[in-house]
Amino acid sequence: MEQIIQTLKSGGTILYPTDTIWGIGCDATNIDAIEKIFEIKKREKTKSMIILVESEKRLQDLVDVPEMAWEIMDLSEKPVTIIYDHPKGLPKELLAEDGSIGIRLVKNDFLKKLISKLNQPLVSTSANFSGEKSPMKFSDISHEIVDSVDFVVEENQDKVSEYSGSSIIRVWSDGRIKVIRE
Repeated sequence: MEQIIQTLKSGGTILYPTDTIWGIGCDATNIDAIEKIFEIKKREKTKSMIILVESEKRLQDLVDVPEMAWEIMDLSEKPVTIIYDHPKGLPKELLAEDGSIGIRLVKNDFLKKLISKLNQPLVSTSANFSGEKSPMKFSDISHEIVDSVDFVVEENQDKVSEYSGSSIIRVWSDGRIKVIRE
């Protein structure tokens, strides 16, 4: 765990198991590391990435959480990423063109500990090249991606993901919602 934190704090990127599929991550406040992930994935900079947080407090520090978002998180059986307006303290490089950001409050103990020790939100984007199929297990990840990151987490490399990704739901402060991905 200390080596992962050291990598992230020094602006590095990691390959790690999330509460859904394998992801490429970095400190969500480090612009250089965010840029490196775009390069690794060969992803257009206009496509935003999501972030993971470990606590309700960190979520509330970043965005005003509409009541509807709390209800969705409480009722969802699978991991759910919610898109919020007007995040605070995040680099513009992470945000969608409309200024919104997708955030997932994780329930997984490994991720909670990792994010808590980093003491910053964590970027999470699928460990594949942009437009390709998401990796359901570590062995599905391209060797080029494995070789491109600064640290590969050894945890759960033999596990097959239960989910092919999180649900993604857009929630506005006026209570409107839109399901982007079930």
